[in-house]
Amino acid sequence: MAEKEIPFRQIHLDFHTSEAIEGVCSEFDAEEFAQTLADAHVNSITLFSCGHHGNLYYDSKMFPEMVHPHLAHRDLLREQAEACRKRGIQVNLYTTIRWNKRIADMHPEWICIDENGALQDYKGKGYFEAGFYKNLCVNTPYRDFLKKQFGEVLETIPGDGVWYDAAFMNECCCPSCQKLMREKGLNPAKKEDRQEFARWTYYDMVEDLTAFAKKYNPDFHVCYNKGHVGYLDKPVIKDYSYFSFESLPGVEWGYLDFPVSAKYMRNFGKECLGLTSRFHTEWGDFHAFRNEAAMEYEVFSMLSHGCKCTIGDQMDYWGKLNKDMYQQIGRVYKSVEEKELWCENAKPVSEIGVFTAEEFYATGVAGQIPGASEGVARLLMEYGYQFDFIDSTSDFGKYRLLILPDVIPVDEILGRKLSAYINAGGKLLASYQSGLDKDHQKFMISELAVKYLGDAPYSPDFIWPKEHLAKGLADAEHVMYDKGTLVEATDEAQFVQKVIPPVFNRTYEHFCSHLHSPSGRKEVYPGIVETENTAYFIHPIFTTYQNWAPAWYKKILRNELDRMLPNPLIQHNGPSTTQVTVLDQEQENRRIVHVLHYVPVKKCKNLEIVDDIIPLYNLKITMTEEREVEKIYTIPDKQEVPFVQDGKKLEFTLKEIKGHQMTAVCYKN
Repeated sequence: MAEKEIPFRQIHLDFHTSEAIEGVCSEFDAEEFAQTLADAHVNSITLFSCGHHGNLYYDSKMFPEMVHPHLAHRDLLREQAEACRKRGIQVNLYTTIRWNKRIADMHPEWICIDENGALQDYKGKGYFEAGFYKNLCVNTPYRDFLKKQFGEVLETIPGDGVWYDAAFMNECCCPSCQKLMREKGLNPAKKEDRQEFARWTYYDMVEDLTAFAKKYNPDFHVCYNKGHVGYLDKPVIKDYSYFSFESLPGVEWGYLDFPVSAKYMRNFGKECLGLTSRFHTEWGDFHAFRNEAAMEYEVFSMLSHGCKCTIGDQMDYWGKLNKDMYQQIGRVYKSVEEKELWCENAKPVSEIGVFTAEEFYATGVAGQIPGASEGVARLLMEYGYQFDFIDSTSDFGKYRLLILPDVIPVDEILGRKLSAYINAGGKLLASYQSGLDKDHQKFMISELAVKYLGDAPYSPDFIWPKEHLAKGLADAEHVMYDKGTLVEATDEAQFVQKVIPPVFNRTYEHFCSHLHSPSGRKEVYPGIVETENTAYFIHPIFTTYQNWAPAWYKKILRNELDRMLPNPLIQHNGPSTTQVTVLDQEQENRRIVHVLHYVPVKKCKNLEIVDDIIPLYNLKITMTEEREVEKIYTIPDKQEVPFVQDGKKLEFTLKEIKGHQMTAVCYKN
């Protein structure tokens, strides 16, 4: 038998409940619980067997002392699972890996040790601070205990899948890990060796625990949650049934983490799910309510990236789901259900491949995506370009243009592959240190037509855009905030946009005004170097855009992309807050266009808030389309949209966008 289909409308239901709280689930009713979910159009849920406090929520025969001491329904998990499955709601059985306070207190010898010999805490909390974040080491007997405890769940509780939480990789210097490192020829005193061993430990754990779960049911879905899924997970992709992108915009992730993660991991043949929450800030934000517009944005964004949907929650300790919040979830998930027909097996269409900086700098930690990756994603999304994140092993031939943002080193093997791509007619844009060897000695892509000389001698410096780069910009200098490289253009260069240095670098000996020195008014060294198929920017334009978002950076890049990528897949006349994505449903002979318009606003110190739905009217869409179009209609109401197709140019107008609008472009047979 094959695994069941991954459902579209999921709930991840936390239940981390202190043993100091009495009356746990005293008001729980299994039928009411499951009906609340069904009424909210939920068709899958993750349910707790053991939470981070270390309490069990089922009638354990092996570990009865670990069952929550005040649990009114001693077999809670079974009651939940049976009532849900009776209503056709799939059940994922949850356990925690790295965090279990009860076990950490009972077995401090199983806690990871840092390089200073201290007990390791994920959030850096002191011994007497509140929290259950002491990291447990899976190279100790703890792993055997985990299997024994969770094996009892998998053997006795009905379920459709397994959800392993807190499954992240981390360094450990405990005696068990030091012994294993030395056996592998690694030196525990060296950080790079500890990092290599941390990866090995994670891969070994994932392979082991997937095989362990499948032993009980070969059809189980198996998923690991660790705050971020990305490049470092490639060696164990086979052990994931699907990828889930935990990405709560309220805390370390922000609103760019999800698209950056999804646009990379969706390329590996696995189903993908987004995971947001019903909380205002983060997990455990009891009695807080996520704005409905924000929930819509996050969930519909998942659909627009070819992903399915998960909303996180925590059941009140007395055993109730908040009815008002589930009515809101129900409105959002009702809309998802109405749109699912046009989301099933829909594959994103991309014409730009952007190299992920994670291949070279990944930590695997939530919120630590390199700024260059987030900056390039922000820029391309603001203009509506369709792109994937890729790595050096990807098939470059799928893309019309490759972008190496700011910090992508190139070795001989990758250099030859990129040169072959360019010589076959592909286009390549690189910036700052991208294209250099890892030691920053020389460029490894001769087709860029630049020779590396070192760091630029001035910063900030200025660009006065010329010719095609000047469109839409002031006829004047534009400051380039961050220090670039110093290069010499070779004879193969066809156009060179030069840089104007300041009158002097700002030092205590000579400075001018509050910030940086003004223009020296004379162009001196190359800033942008072009050939027919390549462009090189000396500045870290993507990192700077992520930090400061200068409008002229975006316009200069757009002018360059207009040259390199004429007639892009899709364009629109909306504001930069408009997001568009294109997906193919090949089996239905149609293309699906998603338009989202939700505007996150930094209206408080700590969070971006989506409070309102601001409609768009008369949004003009222009697509480059090879196939003959039969009809276009809106989803899900199937209202036909007039269109004009002239050769490869397809144009139509969407009269109104209220947050999210899907449109089907159907082709003639």
